[in-house]
Order: sequence, then C-alpha cells, then structure tokens
Amino acid sequence: MRISDKPASDGRVPANERPGLSGPASRGLPVPPRERKPALAALAVLLILGGALATTLLVLRSGDRVSAVGVVQRVGAGQLIPASAMKEVEIADTGIDYVPWRYRGEVEKTYAAVTLLPGTLLTNPMLTRSSGELGPGKAIVGLSLRAGQAPVGMGKGDVVQVIYVPASGKGSAEQRVLAPAARVHSIGAPGRSGGGLVSIVVDASISPAVAAYASSGEIALAVLPGAG
Repeated sequence: MRISDKPASDGRVPANERPGLSGPASRGLPVPPRERKPALAALAVLLILGGALATTLLVLRSGDRVSAVGVVQRVGAGQLIPASAMKEVEIADTGIDYVPWRYRGEVEKTYAAVTLLPGTLLTNPMLTRSSGELGPGKAIVGLSLRAGQAPVGMGKGDVVQVIYVPASGKGSAEQRVLAPAARVHSIGAPGRSGGGLVSIVVDASISPAVAAYASSGEIALAVLPGAG
C-alpha cells in the first residue's frame, strides 16, 4: 500500500499556474523601446575630440621657442639703436609682432620711434627708418660742461631744457630758456670735476647761440622726466 500526503494527481495543471492567465506581472504597462539619438552622440564625440586637439596644439605651440631682439639699455625716441642696446631673448611663438634676432643688423640702421626701456621686447612699430630729431632743420651741438651744469644721472636720449645762465658781472642779463626740449645725443666720459662732454640736438636756428654760450660756460641743462 502506498502512503503519501500529496493528493493524487490526474495530470492536470492548476488553473493559477496555467500560462496566459492574468497575474500581477502581466498587468503592468508596456515599456516603450528606448529612443536612441545618434546625432547627439556623434556631436558629443566631436566636441571631446576637438577640445583634446586644441589642448594638444596649445601645448605644442607653447613649446616652440624663437629668438627675438630684447632691449637692455634706454634708447630715446629719434635715436639710432646701437648694438649695445640689444640682446637675444628666447620667447614662445605666440604671434607677437616681434623683431627676430637674425635681423639685428638691420635694427642698427633704424631709429627708435618711441623711447625704448630696458626689458622691452622690440617690435616693428617701435622702429622707424628716419629720425625727425636728426632731420633737416636740426643741429648737433657739443657742450663742455662743468660740475653742476647738468644733473647727475643724465643719459643719452634724455629730453632736456637748454638754459642760458649768465656769468657774474653781466649786469642786467637774466637767465632764459634757449631750447625748451632738446635731445641728448651722446655723453662722453665725465671729467675729474664731474662735468664732461655732452652733445645735444637742437633747432638749427638756435645752435649758434647755444654754441656761443657753451664756449663761455653759460649753459646749463635740466632733464625733463617723462618727456621721453
């Protein structure tokens, strides 16, 4: 005799297990297929690639070094640029209108269009082929100055006032400005007394008077700071 707790089965499947019948899983709303946007995905990829390429180019470009002309000593506007005022500097090629070092020989034949200060990177707008200060109507006058007739530290290219200072015993003669703005063209080695030889550029119309007063020691120079 067979003993079992399970009821005898007649081979039929229970109704709650039959396929196709309604149930919690079968009553859910249908899920629509996920919409794909290939155009947006492609655009995102292009943006990423473009940014990476731009970054790479900037890094590579920053590594490109070129030789340019740097200024190491002050050159006044209108002055011929000497070789001693230039040095080679290495800079990044960033599109600045710099003057390449290989053209330094040509620079020596040009004049400063503006006052050049030490530490400046020379660019083409700073140069000019002619100097209005040494052109027609101008004259270079040499002065032999004594101590006290020019300020200490006066340099080549400075703008100065040329002042007539009458010697003692000249009666009613008064001092006056002969040239309100003259350019120091060159400076010689100072003498033991602190004076020295100085050449200045003045209008040709007053050069005879300046030379005459300078020969008698009645000329003084006053530097005009910032007149560069």
